[in-house]
Amino acid sequence: MNMNYTAEELAFRDEVRAFLDAKLPADIAAKVKGFRKLSKEDHQRWQKILSEQGWYATHWPEQYGGVSWTPVQKHIWDEESCRYGVPRSIPFGVNMVAPVIIKFGSEEQKQQYLPRILSGEDWWCQGYSEPGAGSDLASLKTRAVREGDHYIVNGQKTWTTLGQHANMIFCLVRTNTEVKAQEGISFLLIDMNTPGITVRPIITLDGEHEVNEVFFEDVKVPAENLVGEENKGWTYAKYLLTYERTGLAGIGLSKAALTHLKQLASRQVKNGKPLIQDQTFSQRIAQVEIDLMAAAISNLRIVASVEGGGVPGAESSMLKVRGTEIRQAINDLARRAIGPYAIPFVEEEMDQAYDGEFLSDPGAAPLAAHYFNNRKLSIFGGSNEIQKNIVSKMILGL
Repeated sequence: MNMNYTAEELAFRDEVRAFLDAKLPADIAAKVKGFRKLSKEDHQRWQKILSEQGWYATHWPEQYGGVSWTPVQKHIWDEESCRYGVPRSIPFGVNMVAPVIIKFGSEEQKQQYLPRILSGEDWWCQGYSEPGAGSDLASLKTRAVREGDHYIVNGQKTWTTLGQHANMIFCLVRTNTEVKAQEGISFLLIDMNTPGITVRPIITLDGEHEVNEVFFEDVKVPAENLVGEENKGWTYAKYLLTYERTGLAGIGLSKAALTHLKQLASRQVKNGKPLIQDQTFSQRIAQVEIDLMAAAISNLRIVASVEGGGVPGAESSMLKVRGTEIRQAINDLARRAIGPYAIPFVEEEMDQAYDGEFLSDPGAAPLAAHYFNNRKLSIFGGSNEIQKNIVSKMILGL
């Protein structure tokens, strides 16, 4: 594998930087770099800018409005986006359900849903996890019973990220209880405004309303909203999860967070010197930076392996495990750097417009909340324990 960018790739990186210099709103970038709250309107404003540039759907074929970027170009985009403070695209529409529709959906589904994802008309959420089906997703119990030209859906989904904003949800539902668990699951597209759907907030440890419970009570879903074949949803779900798990590694995010950590440690004082000069703390930073460099090389290797087409396989599980561990380690060091000021936080300090007095370093406000929130990284998308089982079986052959 050639570790150096080609001249064409360097020219592309310059193009990306010029675009971000000219088009990325300063207020949005400041929120991202300061780990502060982004509103739905912030996400929609940036999506509109990306769509106008034609750079929103980087995983799609050109015929559907996507971009013909190579895997290396996508990697460059991700790295530069994190460095500049670009909001992460809400993945459920553009990066999750859209690839499934493109590969397995009908032409009618492609024509109906893909343009609306590009334009932002539809805000999607994911209906996978249930109270009794998380990492063991195949044990899901939400039922969909075919009645004429509709399915009647009953059940519950949980940890539905940003479901309070969504008007569409893609769901794994059980359509056959007489076969092996994985063989009786189907993939349905459901309008969130359908009668019988109730969304209830779950307030997380950081005080945020990010996730939800979604209840389905005799929800009537048109049969044409079935993606692919009935009882083949597990195949489509696995295809989607390879995209999700690779993205969860967050190499670019970790690099940006490491830069923030070094800046924070440079401003804190221990024994009359900047904390970053403390031998023990600097060794911890060095170790996580070494781990990050190794993960970045692995990420590039996986990117190179799919240069000719296809998607990552079990390697995405390996990357998800290591990437999330590194992100959590950086969060932990940032929390340690700020010391006792990481314990309390004034919620108003989390807003970019806050003009009151800060309890300590202005960069400290989001650290405790960010640390608590990112404990989820090693759980969602399939827990790291499950990912290690996949690696041991699919890669090591154990």
